[in-house]
Amino acid sequence: MTLAPPAARLARWPASSRRGLGWLPPGVVCAGAVAVFLCCGVSARDLAVFAAYLGAGVALPGTLLWRALTGGGRSTAEDVAAGLALGYAVEVLAYLPARAAGAPLLVLVPPAGVLCAFACVPRLRRHWRGGGGERMPLWCAWALAAVVGYLIAWSALHLYRVPISGAYVDLPYHLALVGEVKHHVPPTLPSVLGERLSYHWFVYAELAATSWVTGIEPVTLVYRLATLPMAAAMVVLVAVLGRRLGGSWGAGVAAVGVAYFLMGPVLQEDVVFTTRPMFTVWASPTQTFGALLFAPVVLLLTGGGRRGRAALVVLLAALTGAKATFLPLLLAGLLVVVAVRWVVERRVPWAWLGTAGGTLACLLVAQFVVFGQGSQGTVVAPFAATRGLWGLVAGVGMPELASVPVTPLLVLTVVHLFCLLCVWGGAAALGRRALEPPMSLLLGMGAAGVGAAVLLGHPSDSQLYFLESVRPYLSVAAMCGVAGLSAGRRVPWTMVAAGAGVALLAAWIEMPGGAPVRAVVPYLVLGLVAAGVLLWRRGAVLAVVALLAGYAVPASARELALRVVPEDVEREMEIPAGALKAGRWLRAHSSPDDVVATDLHCRPVQAPGCDSRHYWVSGFTERRVLVEGWAYAESTLSRAELFVSPYLEVPFADPARLAANDAVFRAPTAANVRHLATRYGVKWLFTGTNPELGKFARLRFRNSTSSVYQLTAR
Repeated sequence: MTLAPPAARLARWPASSRRGLGWLPPGVVCAGAVAVFLCCGVSARDLAVFAAYLGAGVALPGTLLWRALTGGGRSTAEDVAAGLALGYAVEVLAYLPARAAGAPLLVLVPPAGVLCAFACVPRLRRHWRGGGGERMPLWCAWALAAVVGYLIAWSALHLYRVPISGAYVDLPYHLALVGEVKHHVPPTLPSVLGERLSYHWFVYAELAATSWVTGIEPVTLVYRLATLPMAAAMVVLVAVLGRRLGGSWGAGVAAVGVAYFLMGPVLQEDVVFTTRPMFTVWASPTQTFGALLFAPVVLLLTGGGRRGRAALVVLLAALTGAKATFLPLLLAGLLVVVAVRWVVERRVPWAWLGTAGGTLACLLVAQFVVFGQGSQGTVVAPFAATRGLWGLVAGVGMPELASVPVTPLLVLTVVHLFCLLCVWGGAAALGRRALEPPMSLLLGMGAAGVGAAVLLGHPSDSQLYFLESVRPYLSVAAMCGVAGLSAGRRVPWTMVAAGAGVALLAAWIEMPGGAPVRAVVPYLVLGLVAAGVLLWRRGAVLAVVALLAGYAVPASARELALRVVPEDVEREMEIPAGALKAGRWLRAHSSPDDVVATDLHCRPVQAPGCDSRHYWVSGFTERRVLVEGWAYAESTLSRAELFVSPYLEVPFADPARLAANDAVFRAPTAANVRHLATRYGVKWLFTGTNPELGKFARLRFRNSTSSVYQLTAR
C-alpha cells in the first residue's frame, strides 16, 4: 500500500474541509497574538473590545465598501486586507469633523450606516459573500502567517514585554500626539503650547477614535495593540500585489520575503549602506499606517480596470495626513507612466494624467493645509546619508562633516546603490515589461524613493523613509523580473550560495589601508565578481541576480536572528515609577483645555546639552504643556544645521518663555507664579519633589516620584 503525496491527499478532501483549513493559518496567528498580549499585560477586556471594534467597526465596513466600489479582489484575504485599509481611511476622515464638532463618538455613524445599507439593500447583500472566487493556497497562507508570526515575536521581545518606563524613546511622543488629537482638532504640538503641528498625524486620529469608542487607554494602543493589525494586513497586500503582477502566489510570497527579510550586504561591522528594512512597525506608527493606506492605492492603479475611483479618492484623501513620503512617490511614479505611455503610444494617456493631477492636488493640500508649509527639517542636501557614513568610517565629526570632499561621497553613494542592487537586482531583468504601466509605476516610485534618499537630508536621517516606503514595490518588481527570467528554468540556487560564500570571504579578509579603503574595497571585489560572471556567461542575467542576492544573505540572516534574540542588556528606566499614576490623576481632575507647566525637559541620559525628546508628561496627562520637550518641534528642526551640530543641541526657540517657566520651579515666588498663570494661562504644575512650590500653589497630588500643584486665582 502506497501513500499519495500530501497535495494529492489534500485534493481528495471535501471542498468544505479544504475551505475550513484555509482559516487555520490566520487563526493560529491570532491565537498567538492573543497569548502574547495577555502575557504582556493587556487585559482580556481590552483585547475583546479592540477585536470587536476593529472587526465590526473598521474591517467589515471597509471590506464591504471595497467589494462594492472595486468589484472585489480575487481572494477573501485581499478583500479583508484592502478593506481594513479602506476602513481605516473612512474612520479617520469621519473622526476629524466629529472631533472638531465636539462629538467624537459620531465616528461610529459611517460604519453603522454601511452595515445597515449592506444588510437592507438587496443589490448590496451579495457583497457579504465576496466575488473573487480564488482561494489563497494553504502553503501560501502558512508562509504569510509565518512572516506575521516573526513580526509578533520581534515586537514581543523588544516592545510588548518591555516596561513602559524603558520602551523606545519616541513612543511617549506618539502617545502625546494621540492625547492631543483625542481632545483637539485641528491639533497643535502638545509639548510646546501654541506650536503648530507640522507633522503627519492621521494615525493618531485613528488611535484616538479607537480609544473613544472602546475605552482602551491610549498607552495600551500605542505600546501594545494598534500597529499589529496594520502590519499583518500589509504583509497580505504585498503578497497580493506580487501574485497579481508576478502571475503566481509563489511570486507573491517571494516578494514578501524580499520586502521584509532581504537586506543589503554588510561587510564591515557598524558600516551599513542601508537598504532600510521594514522594521519600523511600532517605532513609526505613521509609516506603518501610511504604508497600509498606500498599498490598496497601488493595487487599484495596477489593476487595469476603471472601477474603484471612489475608493481611490478616499484613500488619497486619508494619505494627505498619513505619511509625507507616499504622495510625492506616487506622483513621481504616475509621471513616469505618463512619459513612458507618451513615448510608446505617441498620445497623451489622459486617465493616468488625471490621476497624477488628483495626486498633485492631494499633495498640495497636505503641504499647505496639513503641514502648514512645514518640512520638519527636510532639506535638499545631496549625499547627506553617505556624508554621515563617511564621518563614521573616517573618524570625522561635526562640523568637519560639512566640508567633506565630493569624491568620497560619490564613491560611497555608488557603493550604496550597489547594495540596493543586491536586494532588487531582479528589476533589471524586466526587459520590455518595464514599459507596461504597472511596472513603470513601481519602477518610477522606486527611482523616486532612491533619489530622495540620496538627494535629501534630515537632522535624524528621516529622508530614508522614502526608501523604506518603496521597498515593497521594488521587491515586487524584482520578483516579477526573476519570475520572467526563470520561466521554464531552474533557479540557480548554487549562485545564491556562491554569492553568500564570496560575501563571507570578503568580510573576513582584512584589507590593508585606512578605514575608508577597508569599507569600500570589499564591495568593489563583489562587484567585480558579478561583472566577471556576466562577461563569462553572456546573457546570464538570472545567475548574476542570484549572485547579488547571495551577497546579501549572510547579513540578512544575522540581522533577522538578532531581532528575535532576547536582549541581555539592562534597559535604563527613563520614566519614573509613579509618573503614569500622577499623569492619569491630573487627566481625571482637569479639563482638556487646561495648560500644564513642568520643569521636565531633558531625558535622563548622559549627552552633551539637553536631549529634549521628553514627552511623557503631555503623553500621560493628555494635556497641553507650556514647554516640555522641543526636539521634534518645527521651530527646532527648521533651525538645525545639517552636519554642523546635532539637532538635539538646538536650544528652545523662545528663551523668555523657557526662563519664565523654569523660574517657577527653581525659585518660586508669588510674582513668577502669577506671571505664568496670567501670561500663559497655566493652571497646573507637574514636577518631582519641590516643597517650595507649596507656598504659592496648592498641592493636589503627590507620590514617591511626582507632584501635581494647582494654581488658584488670587
